[in-house]
Amino acid sequence: MSAVRKPSRRRRATSRNSARTRGLLLQAAFREMHRSGYRSADLDAILAAAGVTKGALYYHFDNKEALGYAVVDEIIASNLHQKWVQPLRNAKDPIDVLVRIIQSESLKREDVQRGCPLLNLSQEMSGLDEGFRKRTARVYKDWHDAMAEALREGQKRRVVRGDINANETATFLIAAWEGYVVLGKNSQDPRTMRCGQRRVSGHIESLRPVRGRTRVAAARLPQKN
Repeated sequence: MSAVRKPSRRRRATSRNSARTRGLLLQAAFREMHRSGYRSADLDAILAAAGVTKGALYYHFDNKEALGYAVVDEIIASNLHQKWVQPLRNAKDPIDVLVRIIQSESLKREDVQRGCPLLNLSQEMSGLDEGFRKRTARVYKDWHDAMAEALREGQKRRVVRGDINANETATFLIAAWEGYVVLGKNSQDPRTMRCGQRRVSGHIESLRPVRGRTRVAAARLPQKN
């Protein structure tokens, strides 16, 4: 019986370097697209930021479109999954988790000015390119489904009002939050986002059963000596 050959060190190192180069390209493309939009994203700027050659770019991606698709599938989808989907999985109280996520949103002026990468790309490209439309729609669906499922589980545990429609509520919360993101980007004023945090968080709190809302409100009152 012939011995099984192990991959050589050189082959493993080459594979790691290739994966690292691809990752650098994706991160640089994500930042450039977030800053300038997909159509205005400059490939030379991406190459310079990644510190790689044009040959390396076309080794990993056939064209700019393929690079853009990969940014949605691997960077934007992953970021949203980490921020929204994972925390909502098996959450004992989805209301607490949702409020915490909303309140953790950056109010730095540069972040407000750039807006949401998913929203930006969806608005820019959905009417122009079916590949981008389908990809951004899939990310939005994952976001919606994670939120709706968490709300349904909360209803079973009676920490979420039983009279709400989880699917419609998830759609409303995404639309409300992304609407504030659009307004914040347009006004370039962090106060718009701060208002959005208060208003959307307030609506999320209203999804608690009445007794739960009373308990939370009472806990937030200043204690008398």
